[in-house]
Amino acid sequence: MRSELFSADNLEKESAQPGLRLQNSKLLKAELNGDFLARTGSMVAYQGQVKFEALGSGGLGKFLKQKLTGEGVPLMRVRGQGDVFLADNAADIHLIDLEPGDSLSINGSNVLAFDSSLSYDIKVVSGAGMMSNAGLFNCVFTGAGRIAVTTHGTPVVLNVDAPTYVDPQAAIAWSASLQTGFHRAEQFSFGNLLGRSTGERFTMSFSGQGFVIVQPSEVPPGGLAGAGNGSSSSKSGGGILENLFDD
Repeated sequence: MRSELFSADNLEKESAQPGLRLQNSKLLKAELNGDFLARTGSMVAYQGQVKFEALGSGGLGKFLKQKLTGEGVPLMRVRGQGDVFLADNAADIHLIDLEPGDSLSINGSNVLAFDSSLSYDIKVVSGAGMMSNAGLFNCVFTGAGRIAVTTHGTPVVLNVDAPTYVDPQAAIAWSASLQTGFHRAEQFSFGNLLGRSTGERFTMSFSGQGFVIVQPSEVPPGGLAGAGNGSSSSKSGGGILENLFDD
């Protein structure tokens, strides 16, 4: 049998070391000898003795936060020995290695899989008092280990060496040490009264030392805290939840 389908580029890539690695730009391979965590429903194939255990959002505390905020990562624990292949609607996959002392804030809808050595929590995005159409809660990862994130298209990594503004729906991840806020990008004018809009009502602002990963797509997040309609109830709700979630 002959076909370009059987070229070396498409054959399974083998490694002597267990862990998360790319099979290709849209397919993650986990060479499993122990366990790791992955987004529920992301498995597309596996070989060997592998078990899948649903975890919800990763524990009771995180489950309650997800129910209140609509954010988080619906997780499953994958354990055993074998090879597991993961994907998310043909999105591009990127690997990030966290080292001790690192802390990374990631949009929960962009988390595909991560080593069980990493820990995470759902945090209020600082400065989110001005509501927008983006999620106001992100997952903050700490510890040492590897995490796989997805993007819609090839991203750009911006070095924050000057005040930086990003569409909230395009911001995938950023250094957790950065100061964040929300900035009104579109000024109120007579044109607004006539229904005209630039489509850029709010931007997320970043300052400090670090980086922001931006995807070339404005995909609505998986969940919202408040409807993003700028109502007083939504604004007050953000403050209540922020106090609730503070460690």
